Amino acid sequence: MLKMRAGLSTAEVAERVAAGQINDVPVRSGRSVSEIVRANLFTRINAIMGVLFVVILVVAPIQDALFGGVIIANTLIGVVQELRAKRTLDRLAIVGAARPVVRRDGLAAEVAAAEIVLDDLIELGPGDQIVVDGLVTEADQLEVDESLLTGEADPVLKKPGDQVLSGSFVVAGTGAFTATRVGRAAYAARLAEEASRFTLVNSQLRTGLDTILRFVTWLIIPAGFALIASQWLVNRDDLPEAVRRMVAGLVPMVPEGLVLLTSMAFAVGVIRLGQRRCLVQELPAIEGLARVSVVCLDKTGTLTDAAMRVAEVRCLDPDVPVPAVLGALGAADERPNPSLSAIIDAYPEPAGWASRERMPFSSARKWSGAVLTDPDGESAVWRLGAPDVLLPAGHPVLAEADGFGARGLRVLLLVRQEQVAVPVALVVLAQRLRDDAPDTLRYFADQGIAVKVISGDNARSVGAVARGLGLPGADHPVDARELPTEPAELAEAAEGNTVFGRVGPQQKRELVAALQARGHTVAMTGDGVNDVLALKDADIGVAMGSGSPASRAVAQIVLLDNNFSALPAVVAEGRRVIGNIERVANLFLTKTVYSVLLAIIVVVSQVPYPFLPRHLTLISSLTIGIPAFFLALAPNTERARSGFVGRVLWFAVPAGVVAAVATISSYLVARGVYVDDLAAETSVATLTLFLVGLWAVAIIARPYTWWRILLVASMGLAFATVLTVPFLQDFFQLHLVGARVPAIAVGIAVTAGVALELVRWALAGRKSDRVRSERSAVGPNRP
Repeated sequence: MLKMRAGLSTAEVAERVAAGQINDVPVRSGRSVSEIVRANLFTRINAIMGVLFVVILVVAPIQDALFGGVIIANTLIGVVQELRAKRTLDRLAIVGAARPVVRRDGLAAEVAAAEIVLDDLIELGPGDQIVVDGLVTEADQLEVDESLLTGEADPVLKKPGDQVLSGSFVVAGTGAFTATRVGRAAYAARLAEEASRFTLVNSQLRTGLDTILRFVTWLIIPAGFALIASQWLVNRDDLPEAVRRMVAGLVPMVPEGLVLLTSMAFAVGVIRLGQRRCLVQELPAIEGLARVSVVCLDKTGTLTDAAMRVAEVRCLDPDVPVPAVLGALGAADERPNPSLSAIIDAYPEPAGWASRERMPFSSARKWSGAVLTDPDGESAVWRLGAPDVLLPAGHPVLAEADGFGARGLRVLLLVRQEQVAVPVALVVLAQRLRDDAPDTLRYFADQGIAVKVISGDNARSVGAVARGLGLPGADHPVDARELPTEPAELAEAAEGNTVFGRVGPQQKRELVAALQARGHTVAMTGDGVNDVLALKDADIGVAMGSGSPASRAVAQIVLLDNNFSALPAVVAEGRRVIGNIERVANLFLTKTVYSVLLAIIVVVSQVPYPFLPRHLTLISSLTIGIPAFFLALAPNTERARSGFVGRVLWFAVPAGVVAAVATISSYLVARGVYVDDLAAETSVATLTLFLVGLWAVAIIARPYTWWRILLVASMGLAFATVLTVPFLQDFFQLHLVGARVPAIAVGIAVTAGVALELVRWALAGRKSDRVRSERSAVGPNRP
């Protein structure tokens, strides 16, 4: 037995708290309120728009400064949504955070990790995450996995006096250690602090947006200078008018709402998942979910409930008191796993038995054991674990064990270790299938997401459970001990099979890597210490809230209610975010393209810019800002793919060219009819650009639902109201003169709309060709 130490006293803890010797690592959603406000307010785009806003206030009426109000509103929306997301994360992080067991005044109690102080005595058991650095003071077969820090796969046996580092976790045994470095001084604290921020970094979407913004910046600079010079020359006798037209040309070049809507979509995603008790520990995980093509599941805790019960004990040696031996083995383990907990519930500790030289359960060994002494003083070595690990291949008992396994039952073998292992009893454990598992698996199949069951249990047993859930490929379970080790062959086996049993922790990691090598985006779910390495290496790690602290610590998403059926909602949320950002990016980039082209045409033709800032604020609001706000939050089930920038430009560039050509054509027609009536000319150009922009919205909004149709119709009705209400006509300086030129403008807009439909048709054909190519290039087991 371990020699128990009392730990710090209450007074000693208070002294260390007063001295600041506490584990003051920031919480996971670490961006403060002031940082959120600064990040949303002081941006490059806001700086550009702010300068233009000040300039227009000096030389123009308030109508032409409306774009400034839009920027303020966008910033406020961004701040409010991110603060809501922060509150959600903070609240859930408290629930999902690891709570180490600390011994103080001789009593053990759970505390928050932030409450640990220097010299605290922290207890350890299987699955516990080591949250601060320290020295081992008590150890009973204590094995620590440091692979997340060192890359070394084999667990390290720790003895009193050995060092343990934050970021490692316990795989077997029990013990305690004294904290020697806490807070930011701990080994992994700095890495954890940087990796756990509420941020959009390391995101394909964010990288794509940055690429687009850099491209736009390079376009704006020369176009802006040329436009300034042009309008100065054209309106030399009217400097305020020249400045107004120049600002009008520059403002729409900036995709000011695109970054806002991206941040808002992610923040709303966090809030929606929070309502389902899903803790998003790394924000890019929402994006990664949209790209998932394979989900790897552990059987226990996902397909079946973690709790087990003893269904049957098949005695193989009538001379052995099996219930007493099982009870003694259960009592010898201070931190029993679910299997041993079921045995403890069925067989309490017998009187007169003693244990020593205990060997705790390890996922790598797949057995536990101890030297037990019976009431008569006789000692023997007993082991309890996987039958096919404890017995040689071909042993007659294995056939009986396989029979139970084929029914989906978990089987443990009790052996007495002499010269060889002598089988004594088969312990049959039953697990209940989760009620939500069939529907969840069906969802993944419908969405083209492959499911792989990767379990440490017997392959026959895992296959039987998977067959009961109707999982394709479950008729051919694979024993992971027979898997090839050569990477290419392993990747072939991983992709070509569905159910894997007897998978060790390192093999789980290798299977994830093999699937990634075949181009898959892999999500891994798990709850045990044996899942930690695979959870860490997967593109998206999803841990159960009741799982080990180590598994929760490395996962990007934690299902706090252990609700497996929440996974479809999590995947759907990721798809909604990414799909909708791509959808609205088409609108913003179309505006940028036609704005730049209009500026170039105006410079070349030496005519006044066709719009005032108020006109483009109106057009942008009705054809981009308002529709994009609703479309960014709409349902979207399409799986995200790589190549975000290319797909957006394939639509935005031709659509922007069409809009620019249509607008400048109607503007030049109007200039030939309305001599020296710049307001009438501008009104015709505004009508054309609005109609083309609304047509683009109608294309982007497909497939139609009642609310999408209502959205498009409402934008058209709003513009018609501006054209017909006298006050709004004057406010926006829009007056259509006569019927012939406006009719021509409508005709040009309709022609442009047909051109946009041709662009959409060409892109749809390109997408179909790509999908057919992808399907022909992959095997039958790949979605």
